Amino acid sequence: PEPPEGGWGWVVMLAAMWCNGAVFGIQNSCGVLFVSMLHLFGGGQDKQLAFKTAWVTSLSMGMVFFCSPIVSIFTDLLGCRKVAVTGAAVGFIGLLSSSFVSTIEPLYFTYGILFACGCSFAYQPSLVILGHYFKKRLGLVNGIVTAGSSLFTVSLPFLLRVLLDSVGLYNTLRVLCILMFVLFLAGFTYKPLVSDAKDKKGGKKGMFRFPPEKKICNFSVFKVLSYRIWAFGIPAALFGYFVPYVHLMKHVKDRFGDSVPEEVLLLCLGITSGIGRLIFGRVADYIPGAKKVYLQVASFFFIGLMSMMIPLCHVFGGLIAVCLFMGLFDGCFICIMAPIAFELVGAQDVSQAIGFLLGLMSIPMTVGPPIAGLLRDHLGTYDVAFYLAGVPPLIGGAILCFIPWVHERQKLKERAKPVDGETTEKMLENESALVSDTTEKPVKETEPGF
Repeated sequence: PEPPEGGWGWVVMLAAMWCNGAVFGIQNSCGVLFVSMLHLFGGGQDKQLAFKTAWVTSLSMGMVFFCSPIVSIFTDLLGCRKVAVTGAAVGFIGLLSSSFVSTIEPLYFTYGILFACGCSFAYQPSLVILGHYFKKRLGLVNGIVTAGSSLFTVSLPFLLRVLLDSVGLYNTLRVLCILMFVLFLAGFTYKPLVSDAKDKKGGKKGMFRFPPEKKICNFSVFKVLSYRIWAFGIPAALFGYFVPYVHLMKHVKDRFGDSVPEEVLLLCLGITSGIGRLIFGRVADYIPGAKKVYLQVASFFFIGLMSMMIPLCHVFGGLIAVCLFMGLFDGCFICIMAPIAFELVGAQDVSQAIGFLLGLMSIPMTVGPPIAGLLRDHLGTYDVAFYLAGVPPLIGGAILCFIPWVHERQKLKERAKPVDGETTEKMLENESALVSDTTEKPVKETEPGF
């Protein structure tokens, strides 16, 4: 059926906005939780404490993306509502169980895997379901939904700081479980309009049917050269991407002590990230085809540069300026991922193309922060870690520069094939038409004689 462009869709939009905010609000505020974990579990003289603790938060963010291809399959098989509700329930259990651990190691499973996998299964259906209810307004709705992430990223660090100071880490995690419980209820709003139509055609409602194998796992997207470059270049750029989110709060404490409100930096990142999504999302509409990739190239260039600027900032105001720019281009990088995927692989394969890309992104995003923590443990400062974190975005951006050129060459080859086929087909049609004319002519000549 045609999307209703409203009605119950507005409720679905608000539920998806809450999902986006709750999942990435908690993930992006991990720097505040990281400092609290160091304080809570740092009683002994563990020289690798920053390295071990960083694995908790980086593993959590990595698993959100790593599960994406699997979530795509389950969403196709079971529908958005079942996957979202189950994911929120698993995330709730993971977060709640994290509040009862006594050492850092169990958090690898409860927070880093269980909670993160639940978030992944709750998050992806919230984007898929929007296409069931909106078509003409889908761009506007996606903008509002993704703004939920910025809204929570702006407000949650301050709430977490108050909670951590007053009730401690364990009770703070229990309070965050409220967000996951609301997310669990929000999943029930995802009424699947498309599947209802399929059930009526199939006759037996609720009957479980496996989709074709190609639909479950569509690896054909990797046959597209420009997509392969994109799917390699983006992860290559992200080895240092998540490092500031995890370690910036600790770096500020090391350099400025308790004299500055370090949560302001996450506020700056969240505000300008939201602004960047709105501005660059609109700008991308005016850039034709695969040339939209150049926006991501610029994003990675500035993100890498700003990461290298962090150790050079000996005044807190300088760090604020760096975070404002970093957030702006972070929003640019995120908001144009779907439009670029659409340009590279087409509308039919775009869902799984994004799923595979997010899965590949999980590896560098998981590995980067622990390496930065290891450097901090050995060198006693984050300076080298932030310098090195700025290198991968520059390399990844350079790789992406080749995509528009490769994509244009691919399009020219594809255009050449149909043209040759059409001319051959037309020649055959003309030939058959001539044959039919010659067979009909003698009959027409005898007509006057009758």
